[in-house]
Amino acid sequence: MEISALYEIYKKHPVVTTDSRVCPHDSIFFALKGERFNGNQFAESAIEKGCAYAVVDEWENDKPENPRVIVVENVLETLQKLANFHRKKLKITIVGITGTNGKTTTKELIATILSKEFKVAFTQGNFNNHIGVPLTLLSINKSHEIGVIEMGANHPGEIRELCEIAEPNIGLITNIGKAHIEGFGSLENVIKTKCELYDFIREHEGKVFVNKDNS
Repeated sequence: MEISALYEIYKKHPVVTTDSRVCPHDSIFFALKGERFNGNQFAESAIEKGCAYAVVDEWENDKPENPRVIVVENVLETLQKLANFHRKKLKITIVGITGTNGKTTTKELIATILSKEFKVAFTQGNFNNHIGVPLTLLSINKSHEIGVIEMGANHPGEIRELCEIAEPNIGLITNIGKAHIEGFGSLENVIKTKCELYDFIREHEGKVFVNKDNS
């Protein structure tokens, strides 16, 4: 199914879930897979619990009898593409926040301050990865005026990937340090990864704020 066609379904059912235990009525279930779970196994159960559709990438006959089961090549990539498609439709400012420490606190502070004047959508908790960012974007609706998106990373290139999905107009880097350095290999790689937000914003002529005390 083309993303544009899936988006038409999403517009009619604008609530997305990836947890088959939490199936809001009329939502869309995306059957993600991990090392110890396979959401495809719970697609029919999710529909029975209230989901309007289930998006899967594994099905016994490739063509489900149930028209509410949508088979795609890769569920995670489809979720990310749908989120980016939605973001392009949104005529609002997106603020991207990254850094070694303080991302969640900074995000909460910025969202609280902006909410005094604007209708703000923002990352819930620290749901800031390749799954959380798309889900946050898909929770934004026409009533929102600003989105505040927290972006985390555990390997080089991840912030760039999140930027390609969220397309932030404004960036903020809290700080850069050695915490969580395992997946990066060196402090230099941490710096390069966090600066992927800076690079993306510069390429798109946006504005970036950095912590002068950490320079």
